[in-house]
Amino acid sequence: MSLSPTTSTEANVKIPQGVCALTYTPLDVQGIINSVRDDSAGATAVFIGTTRNSFKGKVVTRLEYQAYSKLAIKTIADIVVDAATSIARSDHQTSSQTVSSLIRCAVGHRLGIVAVGEPSIVIAVSSPHRKEAFVACEFILEGIKRKAQIWKREYYEGENEDEAEWKANE
Repeated sequence: MSLSPTTSTEANVKIPQGVCALTYTPLDVQGIINSVRDDSAGATAVFIGTTRNSFKGKVVTRLEYQAYSKLAIKTIADIVVDAATSIARSDHQTSSQTVSSLIRCAVGHRLGIVAVGEPSIVIAVSSPHRKEAFVACEFILEGIKRKAQIWKREYYEGENEDEAEWKANE
């Protein structure tokens, strides 16, 4: 699968629940975390997915990501909205409280070449309580892996780079 260069472009969207971005620029982990800060948050959960140096016994030299960006950014935003509306409120909250289970979410996903050790995805979620933050972080990650129109290509040491195959971003 080879996508045209214009298909895999930087994109970002701001929604009431947070911000989502696809970028060729290295992810600013602290900036993403700071974007979900809120004085009403009792917890901030963060997931940082990095390029690891091996896969099934092979030495990985780098990853490359491409996306159908226009659709992928909408899909990611929909997943964030889903998380904000479907994550159950904590037992810590009484029924008379009107505090949302999530305060703010931010997702950054790399495009292009991502070297070993570099972040390829960062998800940050703030919430009044830790349980919802952890649950939402995983919900968003698994949703992106299942639904977002993003593909990755793994390059292995000692293998012909022209034969590296595109695969779903799992």
